[in-house]
Amino acid sequence: MTQFEASARPMALGLKVGEVVEVRGVEEIMATLDEKGELDGLPFMPEMLPFCGRRMTVHKVAHKLCDTVTGTGMRRMRDAVHLTGHLTTGARCDGSAHGGCQTACALYWKEAWLKRVDPGGPPPDPAPEPLRSLPLLEVNTCREPDADGEVRYRCQATELLRAAPEALPFRDLGQYVTDVRVGNAGVLATLRTIFFGLFNRFQRATRRLPRWMRFRDGMEWGFVPPGPNTTTPTELSDLQPGELVRIKPRDAIVATLDKRRLNRGMGFEEEMARYCGRVARVAARVERCIDEKTGRMLQMKSPCIVLDGVVCAGVYKANCPRAFVPFWREIWLERVTEEN
Repeated sequence: MTQFEASARPMALGLKVGEVVEVRGVEEIMATLDEKGELDGLPFMPEMLPFCGRRMTVHKVAHKLCDTVTGTGMRRMRDAVHLTGHLTTGARCDGSAHGGCQTACALYWKEAWLKRVDPGGPPPDPAPEPLRSLPLLEVNTCREPDADGEVRYRCQATELLRAAPEALPFRDLGQYVTDVRVGNAGVLATLRTIFFGLFNRFQRATRRLPRWMRFRDGMEWGFVPPGPNTTTPTELSDLQPGELVRIKPRDAIVATLDKRRLNRGMGFEEEMARYCGRVARVAARVERCIDEKTGRMLQMKSPCIVLDGVVCAGVYKANCPRAFVPFWREIWLERVTEEN
């Protein structure tokens, strides 16, 4: 199968947050894909097949993303959105075709895979029983195995740098205009994220100065300092989905970190510190996830926790709409007793 000609490609829809769209049928989407099951370097994954024929809402316009593979900063994505069945949570990958990966990434949808519909119009005919796999998509979920035979996966997360090859510098003001225009963020939120970006660049520049001349030792906004530990502590409280927990204060979490702000290899960042003190429910215990750099499946020696409704909001990351799900060590959380 070859990717359809540019002349036959559907025009970009110019979608905005809150618009209702319908995911095109399987045959229509397959006609847009190349021999790797991709459009513009972005894979259409088997986990996305059950959404075909469904009406959904644009949750965010995915015109940019933060590079979590090589840490180069923001990248420009074109003609893509994140979708949701309602207005609070995005449709996410369940990892069923990728070894049961539990990262729960927000799915990227190219506008060529969607069509705009009238939200007040009649509902579509009932979609057929959703497909779970197609040979072209299934075979492209894996790369060539390593010499040791270990499976290496391919997914949207591992291929994002090919799907978004263009760097998007902080000084590109057009990205912030787009954030407001498409509804990803309001004016005040956008001004706030620009302020944080300017502040953080100033802080990084001052790290060349003597320590006594720096503001808060040159830390970025959110102010998460290195931890004091060489060997980091652990705590296994056997938290289960549905339980209520409180995220511990920032200082208590920092006390569990090493000098790289890691606890047994898992990082704690400024975006996570924004949630300190918040009460949330445990959504899942995570035992495995795909390494975006290598495609290898990582098995965790001790499970970490995902919290319901707690995602990276991109406040300190130029309004990145990716809404990455952070992982929490159990030692960073404390049970909350529910009052009857």
